[in-house]
Amino acid sequence: MASSEPTDTAPEGRGVSWREMAVARSLDSARTRAENRVQRFMAAATELINASDRRDFTVQEVVERSGQSLRSFYQHFDGKYELLLALFEESVAATAELLRSKVEEEVPPTERLHRFVVEYHRLCSLPTGKGARKGAPPVVTDFAQQLLTDRPREAARAFAPLVAIFRELLDDAVAAGVVRTGLEGRATGMILEAIMFNAFSSTIAGAALGDDQAAAEELWDLILHGIAAR
Repeated sequence: MASSEPTDTAPEGRGVSWREMAVARSLDSARTRAENRVQRFMAAATELINASDRRDFTVQEVVERSGQSLRSFYQHFDGKYELLLALFEESVAATAELLRSKVEEEVPPTERLHRFVVEYHRLCSLPTGKGARKGAPPVVTDFAQQLLTDRPREAARAFAPLVAIFRELLDDAVAAGVVRTGLEGRATGMILEAIMFNAFSSTIAGAALGDDQAAAEELWDLILHGIAAR
């Protein structure tokens, strides 16, 4: 005779079976373990980069520092390139979250755009010379350039969080009538690229490197007003 005891923990809705729930629990547990292993590999690679600021570390060095196996590494990454890509994507995502928190301190659409440009420029500025302030390791910048040149589709995916934030800000500014319409499409990429690589503009123009804030404000003025006579 079938039991008539209540099954107060039974799944609701479409009536998911206990087998499906058990499998789901198993998958969730496996996913958590995999995420932990991946994080340990990424943390080990980050430590190697920060220790020597170089990209020529080996997979074996990462494996040894992580305390895991080579077999486990290749279960999650095809090779060192995929590991660097994962690190870069995580860095971009963290940058996007930081920028979002900064622009949310502003209210007018123009000021939100301004804050994004200035803050992103600051984050992208490279440390130069001995005793320079701590900034993004050159290895990260080198990888970004390689990605944009050699793997444009992967670059687009990696930069998606930044693109999404800037498009929101641009759309809000257009809606408020403070920025002209017709900037959809490539404008976002052009502006983000201008901010990212503005660090090289001083060299190209033959100007001395100096105040990053001043450089950021000059870039903002160019972005907002262009070069047409007012």
